Amino acid sequence: MPLPDLHVTPVRSRAELKEFVRLPWKVYRGDPNWVPPLIADSMKLFDRDHHPFHRHADVECFLARRGATGLNGAPAGEVVGRIAAFVNHAHNEFHGENIGFFGFFETMPDPRVASALLQAAAGWLRERQVSAMRGPANFSSNEEWALLIDGFDSPPKVMMTYNPPEYARYLEDFGFVKAKDLVAYWMDSTVPIPERYERLAEEMARREGITIRSLDKKRMDREIEVVRAVYNSAWEKNWGFVPMTPAEFDHMAKELKPVVDPDFVLFVEVEGKPVGFTLALPDLNQALKVANGRLWPFGLVRMLTESKRIRTVRVLTLGVVSEYRRQGIDVLMYLQLWKNGLRRGMRGGEFSWILEDNVPMRRALDRMGARVYKTYRLYDYPLAP
Repeated sequence: MPLPDLHVTPVRSRAELKEFVRLPWKVYRGDPNWVPPLIADSMKLFDRDHHPFHRHADVECFLARRGATGLNGAPAGEVVGRIAAFVNHAHNEFHGENIGFFGFFETMPDPRVASALLQAAAGWLRERQVSAMRGPANFSSNEEWALLIDGFDSPPKVMMTYNPPEYARYLEDFGFVKAKDLVAYWMDSTVPIPERYERLAEEMARREGITIRSLDKKRMDREIEVVRAVYNSAWEKNWGFVPMTPAEFDHMAKELKPVVDPDFVLFVEVEGKPVGFTLALPDLNQALKVANGRLWPFGLVRMLTESKRIRTVRVLTLGVVSEYRRQGIDVLMYLQLWKNGLRRGMRGGEFSWILEDNVPMRRALDRMGARVYKTYRLYDYPLAP
């Protein structure tokens, strides 16, 4: 049962949204592995005029407070939890489903607070007559999603989630069941790639007329169009994938443009036709950590200084259009990324996230000498009518 003085209410003002965004600083106080997001960027996520996700989704945010209510029932008391519930109409249309999602779930260490938050999200979704609640998702597979369930001994890489270990227990005690696991691989720069493996990949590239090139920043608009076409084609059959709308793609491209490195954005072409691409980013979380959520007055200087020390990358997306899969093209991209990273002085890289049942991609990484070091989980919860 919820605590007698526990209240969960919708976020209705900018002041409440600020409380929603800033709660993690309280939840993760003293946790050396948590990476604070930029407060300004977090606020923009929930700005319906700024973030294109809201054009095809209904979103409601909730805060849990402990303490007496204010005058006329106004929210008051200590904020002890948060959650967002939403219906992603683009997901339901693409997959032929009728589900809702929850995300941005944070709670102080109290299972009763967690239960109250989940009840609020489930109730809001029931009113919209969806059949199940899935999450955590912040907001979709194109951004941050899934709960960390194994690998709490190191900070998350850029655009990956992090949470206390007890969150899994809170969800499972509530009645959530596993929907899908995602894995993250790690490969240290000291791990030698088998020569035979590399030689076979190079022979295959010559035989099939495959070429790999880096991003051309001077032709950025054209490159973005190539990525858009390959991305929505290469991932269309993936579990949980939803094609990005033009507005979403433009938004993401604008966000990533200042930080992409041509050495870590590769295109694969067969006789001049783009058939795959991969994107890796230096682990910007290392720089974000020192900013502690704010660029001003000193956060930007700290981030710029720390960014020069980054020696790890995250390979956050790699795909090949369906008719060219199972030819080793993914291996070629992995190998080229790895060579570029070594040349740039990188000491290791994360390959994430990868569906647990994506056997071809996992087999390629296993053979290269990478190892699974973190596991994430999406959960489902049925919603009775």
